[in-house]
Amino acid sequence: MGGHIEGPVSGARTGEGERPALVTASTALRFVVLLGVVSLLADVTYEGARSITGPYLEVLGATGTLVGFVAGFGELVGYGLRLVSGYLSDRTGKYWLITIVGYAMNLLAVPALALAGQWQWAALLMIIERMGRAIRVPARDAMLSHATTAMGRGRGFGLHEAMDQTGAVLGPLVMAAVLYFRGTYQTGFAVLLVPAVLALAVLVVARMLYPDPRLLELPSASPPPPAAAGFPRVFWVYLAGVALVAAGYADFPLIAYHFEKTSVVPPDQIALYYAVAMGVDALAALAFGHWFDRRGLVVLAGATVLSALFAPLVFFGGAVPALVGMALWGAGMGAQESIMRAAVGSMVAADRRGSAYGVFNTGYGLFWFAGSTLLGVLYDTSLPALVAFSVLVQLAAIPVFALVARQRWSMQG
Repeated sequence: MGGHIEGPVSGARTGEGERPALVTASTALRFVVLLGVVSLLADVTYEGARSITGPYLEVLGATGTLVGFVAGFGELVGYGLRLVSGYLSDRTGKYWLITIVGYAMNLLAVPALALAGQWQWAALLMIIERMGRAIRVPARDAMLSHATTAMGRGRGFGLHEAMDQTGAVLGPLVMAAVLYFRGTYQTGFAVLLVPAVLALAVLVVARMLYPDPRLLELPSASPPPPAAAGFPRVFWVYLAGVALVAAGYADFPLIAYHFEKTSVVPPDQIALYYAVAMGVDALAALAFGHWFDRRGLVVLAGATVLSALFAPLVFFGGAVPALVGMALWGAGMGAQESIMRAAVGSMVAADRRGSAYGVFNTGYGLFWFAGSTLLGVLYDTSLPALVAFSVLVQLAAIPVFALVARQRWSMQG
């Protein structure tokens, strides 16, 4: 493998590259759950913060244009860094180090917002938070891809996403509670220091128990091709389908803007609609992950058909159709964050997965950013055009996924 082995799995014989005597589904499950707890606590931290950063910047004197720029620039820089992070994780073999550094940046920048007295400092911390997330995602997903071979990649990534989204629901609720009891934005950020520290503590425990998650990967009857100059052709075809889905998916801020502008949903209930979507996201990730292990990538094609229906319900419907649309939107996100990631592990050799997840996340993020920008322009010009673009672009990904599903991913060169 590229880079050196950081250490054997707890209980394994010493020696570079030696596999534990017994790798079981329960062993892998414990590792996935540990990283799931980290993600849950991390999401409480930064999703809680993201629910109030916009109003916080406004209080500090930032304009709406600046708020939009900071949010967009943070996402753009964050996704771009994943290319570098993924490459470095494969090149050095320091998956844990890169993951821990990324989480530390990602999480500690949040409570530091309580100390920001000017919008410029708050904006910088918001960008650092996104950079930290970018640094740790490819290395973490690569480690998950190794461990989930023993329990099913769909099930493993689905479970991780479900725990992650549980935190995404709890974080905004924590912030709502702080503000309800007349706390300030600064108080809210300070409270988030607790889940941030707990997340880092669990991460260190996981590092101590599983020094090298690569040793958790079970041998495959048809292993991916060895690392070469690039990735298998099937990976790039698959990424094209993923890019289409990302480009057609409306970001929640645009949906929330529509709810506010048209009064389809009362302002004090918009956050609840988002919470419903996040709850469905968690449940859908578990279900789609299970079906993915049984049926393969055809499940993603089915999930895309389902989620493509969110746009007309959200942008054309009343309160009840909009709620159904948000549930479908959440189901689509659950599929994207679970089986979309899981499939990459079956297409790329083990010593190239960090780089593959870097490319995958960067491509997904760039097309999401481009699509979101175009959807925003269409919203100001023609709502029917927005809905048509969203539905048609997502549906265009289905034949691409069907093509990939017919191939034996791991044997394509």
